[in-house]
Amino acid sequence: MKRFFVIRLSLLLATGLLSAPLLFAQETRSEKRSDKKAEKAAEVKALIDSHYYLFNAQTAFPIGGRMRNITSNYDLVVKKDSVVSYLPYFGRAYTAEYNVTRSPLDFTSTSFDYTVTPGKKDGWAITIKPKDNKSVQTMYLTVSSEGYATLQVTSNDRTAISFNGTLQAIPAKRR
Repeated sequence: MKRFFVIRLSLLLATGLLSAPLLFAQETRSEKRSDKKAEKAAEVKALIDSHYYLFNAQTAFPIGGRMRNITSNYDLVVKKDSVVSYLPYFGRAYTAEYNVTRSPLDFTSTSFDYTVTPGKKDGWAITIKPKDNKSVQTMYLTVSSEGYATLQVTSNDRTAISFNGTLQAIPAKRR
């Protein structure tokens, strides 16, 4: 009986000693993940503070319609002196314009209000109100600390539309 107890105790000790490096490795992986998250959050915060970034749209959610994956390069470029929107529109127009070939969300604004507020959990809420565009009333950009973003566009003469995508630095070729 004593021998059985000694064998069992030695097996438990051996198992404990062998599993300790695995537990340490898991802690190291989680520390690396948290370091990467903190690094990404700092990068996104720097982009937002600089007022110099690009929102890359990946999906569109028109009101009263189905979700659409966006395959082309549609984006919103925000700079200190301008907002350049090149986004598609799917939805209903309340007033018809004559001979329109461009999307109502394809415009450049140099006169706009821009406010940034911290989000509830993490991230930021950005409000852009173009003054020199009669169609777009407000653009709400909600950004997470990981760089994922949602853009909601409300219009004066059309139904609202939302886009999901990512926030990133403006590529050198577009500067």
